[in-house]
Amino acid sequence: MKKAKPFPVSQAQVWEAWRRVKRNQGGAGVDGMTLADFEANLEDNLYKLWNRMASGSYHPKPVRRVDIPKADGSTRPLGIPTVTDRIAQMVAKMALEEDMEREFHEDSYGYRPGKSAHDALKKTRKRCWDRAWVLDLDIKAFFDTIDHTLLMRAVRKHTSEKWLLLYIQRWLTAPVVMPDGEEAERTIGTPQGGVISPILANLFLHYAFDKWMTIYFPTIPFERYADDIVCHCHTERQARNLWAALERRFAKCALSLHPEKTRIVYCKQSNRKGNYPDVSFTFLGFTFRPRRVKSRGGRLFTGYTPAISRKAAKAIRQDVRSWRLCRQTSSRMEDLARHYNAKIRGWLNYYGAHSKWILYYVLQSIDGHLVAWARRKYKRLRRSKRRGYRWLRSMAYRNPHLFAHWPELHGPSLFKSRRLHEKSRVR
Repeated sequence: MKKAKPFPVSQAQVWEAWRRVKRNQGGAGVDGMTLADFEANLEDNLYKLWNRMASGSYHPKPVRRVDIPKADGSTRPLGIPTVTDRIAQMVAKMALEEDMEREFHEDSYGYRPGKSAHDALKKTRKRCWDRAWVLDLDIKAFFDTIDHTLLMRAVRKHTSEKWLLLYIQRWLTAPVVMPDGEEAERTIGTPQGGVISPILANLFLHYAFDKWMTIYFPTIPFERYADDIVCHCHTERQARNLWAALERRFAKCALSLHPEKTRIVYCKQSNRKGNYPDVSFTFLGFTFRPRRVKSRGGRLFTGYTPAISRKAAKAIRQDVRSWRLCRQTSSRMEDLARHYNAKIRGWLNYYGAHSKWILYYVLQSIDGHLVAWARRKYKRLRRSKRRGYRWLRSMAYRNPHLFAHWPELHGPSLFKSRRLHEKSRVR
């Protein structure tokens, strides 16, 4: 008689986890195995993983560390588990998620099914209209400083499954292989990049912040997306009191607020008087600040609205510059559109949700690089940049949906007649 496995991990769970990991893509870990390599011997690899997880003999490999450059010159460390470990973590995530979702706060938006950054931004915008002050929180090196003992205490509140507790503890303490090849032990933190890390981070802050706020400051609403947090207050004094209380709270949870990035901001609008030094803050890639807006009746007034941040706009321009379009003269314009439209459409869908016209100024840089590409490709355009732009507008008129941003930048208002189109053609 076949002996039953000690842990209730099913083969169906492992297969479903594989499907989700494959859909999310991702790079190779320390073993160098890619998704394609794993899939080449899929059934055998999944069976081995299931057998180890169900028997208790599963041990994760070290995590490969990759440093991602940030706009301020520093780097953000990411931990890349192996494909096998990502599948194992996905099995655990699926087992934990349903129960935890019932407990998580309604204003926690990060990495949760059915919630998005746009949901958080809409709520933030509305509450900035209702309350004049914002406490913009920045937790210093949050993912790198999560206390393992406190985190495991939180996990035990939601599950008594021995296999989950065992494997989560092993993932938390799995060593890290640094970019120079040196292996380092890990006693605190959970690496960004792991499948299980977002739900563990949410669970930690659920008890460290969300639940604590509902008990001690129930009248102060907030939006939290992972470790990005915005709190809305009626007065500056209320915001300062909350800041002081949160510093004490986070110290008890082995966390600290960044002294320079945590700020109190005044949400200045037409109906709010007074001058204060800080009247803007950035949340999820959008800067909230006073802007001239038009009411439904056509009246101009000062509103407090979000738009793409300077940092995000700079990142887009740098990304476009990295494409080096002017060097791809062997490609047709249709090939360029097919290659880059998914990225452009992603920017439009995300950053175009608020104050879309500001995003259009950013996306104009794409047209500038396309003109440079055309002037290098076609001899008749080389002597004049103006002629290059006329040629581009002519192309946009003939095929307005070729590039994802063209319907907005080169809409019917720019070509009110066929005659204008004819004048813009380069003969």
